[in-house]
Amino acid sequence: MDPTIKDFESAVAELDGIVKTLEEGDLALEKSLELYERGVQLARFCHSKLEGAERRIELLNERGEIKDAPPALGLGPGPAGTK
Repeated sequence: MDPTIKDFESAVAELDGIVKTLEEGDLALEKSLELYERGVQLARFCHSKLEGAERRIELLNERGEIKDAPPALGLGPGPAGTK
């Protein structure tokens, strides 16, 4: 993982800022590509963290049994979390 990414929340905040900047469209091509590449790094980091959280949810429940994440979370297979 990229050591410049601190945690999930800061990655999401930075990614949000990048998206807004790119949507404005006032950047040179090279700067846009740099930001896009950084956005991909951040998105991959976030995806990895979310997958880890999904695995933890699947393992944790009241009785300690292995159980799939609730469909309402949109993390597993099914209509809310179709992969």
